[in-house]
Amino acid sequence: MSAVLWLLIALPIGAGAVLALTGPRRNRLVPAGAATVAAVTLGAAIAAAVTRPAASAPLFAGMEAGLAVDSLSAVMVVTVAAVTLAVLVFATGEFAADENRGRFFGLMLLFAGAMLVTVTATTLPLLLMAWEVMGAASWALIGYWWQRPERAEAADVAFLTTRAADLGLYLAAGAAVAGGVGSLRLDALPHAASPWLHVVSAGIVVAALGKSAQLPFSFWLSRAMQGPSPVSALLHSATMVAAGAYLLLRLVPLLDTTEWAGPVVAWAGAVTALALGLVAVAQTDLKQLLAASTSAQIGFMVLAAGSGGVAAGTTQLVAHAATKSGLFLAAGAWLTALGTKQLPALRGAARTHRLVGAAFTAGALTLAGLPPLSLWAAKDEVLAAARTGGTGLYAVGLAAAAVAAVYSIKAVWYVTRPLPESPQARYDTEQRGTRGVARTASAPLLALTLAAAVLGVLALPGPASWLRGLVGARGEPSPAQWELGLSAGVAFASAGLAWWCASRPAPVPRAAARAAHGWLYLEQAARTVVARPVLGLARTLAAFDDRVVDGAVRQTARGGLVTARLARRLDDGGIDGAVRAVAASARRLGHWARRPQTGLLHQYYAQAVVGFLVLVLIILLVR
Repeated sequence: MSAVLWLLIALPIGAGAVLALTGPRRNRLVPAGAATVAAVTLGAAIAAAVTRPAASAPLFAGMEAGLAVDSLSAVMVVTVAAVTLAVLVFATGEFAADENRGRFFGLMLLFAGAMLVTVTATTLPLLLMAWEVMGAASWALIGYWWQRPERAEAADVAFLTTRAADLGLYLAAGAAVAGGVGSLRLDALPHAASPWLHVVSAGIVVAALGKSAQLPFSFWLSRAMQGPSPVSALLHSATMVAAGAYLLLRLVPLLDTTEWAGPVVAWAGAVTALALGLVAVAQTDLKQLLAASTSAQIGFMVLAAGSGGVAAGTTQLVAHAATKSGLFLAAGAWLTALGTKQLPALRGAARTHRLVGAAFTAGALTLAGLPPLSLWAAKDEVLAAARTGGTGLYAVGLAAAAVAAVYSIKAVWYVTRPLPESPQARYDTEQRGTRGVARTASAPLLALTLAAAVLGVLALPGPASWLRGLVGARGEPSPAQWELGLSAGVAFASAGLAWWCASRPAPVPRAAARAAHGWLYLEQAARTVVARPVLGLARTLAAFDDRVVDGAVRQTARGGLVTARLARRLDDGGIDGAVRAVAASARRLGHWARRPQTGLLHQYYAQAVVGFLVLVLIILLVR
């Protein structure tokens, strides 16, 4: 049965690589081909969820690259594959004929394949590889329209932020090896020796919070909205931002092993859900509102993981994936048709494009947590798990649920208003609108809207018990009747208040409103606290390298040149001069020695007599 698992992984990755390399040459065939691959991948995902295959291969000494579809990953592979199919079908009508569809659809399939590897990996090295591919593909997709500098910069910010947090996985891997977990299997990480166990937990928590856009990393999700709407629908619903929450749900035993990790994760999720919910309320850009709400809703999943609610977090993840992907696709359809995503300019958009409006309204009501829709039931499961961690955690989660109703109803209020007298004057704020919605948008919007509405059955007593058994969390608490009633009352009260106050300015201090609208100045804080000091240190080190290290090298080189010149002068003027003097002396001696050689015999006798007399004289003088 491992063939099904290899097909599930290899098909989107292989097809994505081929499509990405084709470029614009097969633009007409690419969308249909990509959608077909996604449909086959969904079939493989369903087969894998039923048969639960596993596979492994040697990777390093003592380590394997392991893949398996178990109880939790069975839910995830079907969710990822289904959302990918819906988004790619929608995207077939979203791009102009002259755009590079091969690169877009290829990258989308590569990203989906990396996510499927992430959720089925049973060993940390393989998870790390898929994690890296997912980050690189997200960078390329967010910056798909790289010709515009602000989009390329947004992709860089998103990539660098998540990449910095991803270093936690490398830290965790090193600490696990040091702690005696040589196999690096995920289920063996809780058995790492102390104090390495705490380092492993810290690395996993940081990486997961960064990837899921939780505080203080949330601002990268705002920048990621520069990408095409189908990218937002896929990356920010069931895949990239959900990957961190999934990892925490997968490693709940690790969080439970350390006393601090679970509470830290739970409070990080609760605070993010509340704070980013307030950020969403302050937004006037629809995609920015949905982005902030994504961080807030992922916060509920993180809260569930920190509270030990694996089934609750899984229900929230699946319901949010369907809801948010549909909302992003609806926002993208309006952006394409009307050329704007500003809420004041979208007044009456639901009346102009009724199918998109109906899908968006149903999705927003689901996002608001109104009963009996899916996120109401999922949210109560999460809050029931949070209540085991303390009343304070439950209260913050309930407040975040109330805020969710406010920002969701705010969006509905704008798009359902009667059309203004001259709506055309408000359109085309970002691009030239087509004034029509592609025919391919209907089916995925309806499918996702239906799923968002009915997935709440997973929180009913029977299906909830089945899901707990599926993910191995039978002991998780269920919400009491009073909790269901309280959350329903809070949701309806908040929704009614938001509808009533939508046309009236809220009595909020301007400074607080500006901070919320600016995503709590998180990016500015990151630039001040991290980016600028790091760049300053880099500039200082570069100057030190140029002036000290390179300066020393240059001075050494100059000293060598001076020494070489002196040596050359010594060689030319001294050694070579002495050699030339000896040679000249030898030549002169030779010249003088040739003079007596006349060839006359009487001169040789005279020279011999003179030589004999000189020898006699020397003997006499010596004696």
